[in-house]
Amino acid sequence: MSFLALDVGNTRLKWALYDSSQPGANLLAHGAEFLENIDRLAEGPWSDLPEPSHILGCIVAGDAIRRRVSAQLELWDTVPQWVVSSAAEAGLTNGYDHPTRLGADRWVAMIGARSHLLARGGQGPLVVVMVGTAVTVEAIDAGGKFLGGIIIPGHGIMLRALESGTAGLHVPTGDVVDFPTNTSDALTSGGTFAIAGAVERMIQHVRQRCGTEPTCIMTGGAGWKMAPSMSVPFELVDSLIFDGLLVIAKSRFKPFTSRGL
Repeated sequence: MSFLALDVGNTRLKWALYDSSQPGANLLAHGAEFLENIDRLAEGPWSDLPEPSHILGCIVAGDAIRRRVSAQLELWDTVPQWVVSSAAEAGLTNGYDHPTRLGADRWVAMIGARSHLLARGGQGPLVVVMVGTAVTVEAIDAGGKFLGGIIIPGHGIMLRALESGTAGLHVPTGDVVDFPTNTSDALTSGGTFAIAGAVERMIQHVRQRCGTEPTCIMTGGAGWKMAPSMSVPFELVDSLIFDGLLVIAKSRFKPFTSRGL
């Protein structure tokens, strides 16, 4: 009863094959492809995989990319399902004005983060941070209600925006330093501090709203870059979206059990 989880972002498709559709399932295989290379998955990395019993994906890259991924999944007879944010799922309540308009990746990551907290006996409010092409910072109260979240540009978008809007600004990536004395360091430090500041502000808001210190969990391909510049305690969990997909899969794909007459 293997389970294939798909995380299709704005830049890459990440996949993971588990031995079951349950939290804590054993990882059998995994990989990642840039979106321009996804048309080779069926003949490449997926060609030697056993047919999964269930496929569940999270996609933010748009319908054209979804169609390309679905074409690769025709390698198997298993029909994929795609997560759409809803009013409530897996113990999380959606406080968005229009719940279905919340990005699926944000919804799944929050479900994964709350499950991660509860699994280790934790409690209280959460701040969930995804650092990727864009950066999202979400707030969840102790009862599992999504209070709201912010979206800001990631490092790459910030730098490209400055380069396109500022004459002559074409510089290599610099280092993060407290007091930058060259343009490269100034750009890199500015982007990093902007993200760190957004996280710190959300933690302050949640602390004031909930009356207690929230747990901060961070994920995303660029999360490790933020670690040295964070002034608040946080935990880096690389597999947060996959963790969320496993939690959702547990309720959607009930294991088959035989019953005697």
